[in-house]
Amino acid sequence: MVVQARAGGFVQRVYARAPGDIIAAGAPLADVLTPEWGGAQTEFLAVRRTGDPALIAAARQRLALLGMSPSLIASVERSGRPQTVVRITAPGGGVIRTLSVRNGMTVSQGQTLAEISGLGSVWLNVSVPEAMAGQVRPGQTVTVTLTAFPGEQFAGRVSAILPEAAAESRTLTARVELPNRGGRLRPGMYGQAQFAGAASPALLVPSEAVIRTGRRALVMLAQPGGRFRPAEVQVGREAGDRTEILAGLHAGEQVVASGQFLLDSEASLAGVQARPIPSTPPAAAPSTAYETTGRIERLQGRSITLSHQPVPALQWPAMTMSFTLADPKLAKGLKTGDPVRFAFDQAGGVPTVRRIAKLDAAG
Repeated sequence: MVVQARAGGFVQRVYARAPGDIIAAGAPLADVLTPEWGGAQTEFLAVRRTGDPALIAAARQRLALLGMSPSLIASVERSGRPQTVVRITAPGGGVIRTLSVRNGMTVSQGQTLAEISGLGSVWLNVSVPEAMAGQVRPGQTVTVTLTAFPGEQFAGRVSAILPEAAAESRTLTARVELPNRGGRLRPGMYGQAQFAGAASPALLVPSEAVIRTGRRALVMLAQPGGRFRPAEVQVGREAGDRTEILAGLHAGEQVVASGQFLLDSEASLAGVQARPIPSTPPAAAPSTAYETTGRIERLQGRSITLSHQPVPALQWPAMTMSFTLADPKLAKGLKTGDPVRFAFDQAGGVPTVRRIAKLDAAG
């Protein structure tokens, strides 16, 4: 929120405020003498005494166009006297970011006197590794733990993903909006964020087992008889000291996690060909289904917005969010406001409703 002077004048009084202070809506910031308003208010009072409704309305409109608030105009009408000293107040509660008003200074119309950041909800800027950027999307639910409140969790939602990556850390910034009930969350606090989503099985190998040649990625397979064979693999995400293998390996195969560079050199000298990645990918594992109850807030084509109860398996609190209907026919006979029971999964990272039925009055 930006607080500006509506007219030129002189600061007669500054209240005891400073940047960083938390103030409530309507808290006074400064008293400003506005001489140019005095003449307009005197004319308005003179016109008001004529009793002509049209002239009175035009004079009142002129005061509004000069920047006077409806409450100030009403006060002038009630008192019958010009009021040239205007009290500048905070339009909303929050923390003062900048305060540029001083006692005795001259202000011009439109000059910024203060900037106030509201604390009804706050932003948490989360650094997301570049390798995980594809898993984060706007609207996704986030669970946040803060150092200031150990053991307590705060539920938020991704409001935006900033377009640029940090060159130094190779991370993207996800902006998470958190409700700030009671004003407990303060700018500058640190925390950790956990993005909601269905857990999916993955084949992992030690990161040091992967040989990257620039054109492809290889691992060394341990075979019977103390023999080794290179195998080409397709790598996915990497976290800590583990790397996901998307193709080229099967569960149960043994890979060499130490000394593989020497083995790779010997294999190249011997002319051993690496095992290629199979052309037919393995069948995808079925997605896990979750079931809960809720109420329909909006229906539009294949999109449905539901206010649903908590989903403990995903650590989701009760909230309102959008889903995709696996088949638009699932919504036949349903309308906004209906209580429903539904089952969904997160195939491809998109919450998709697979079954939905209206609940009767007995629930």
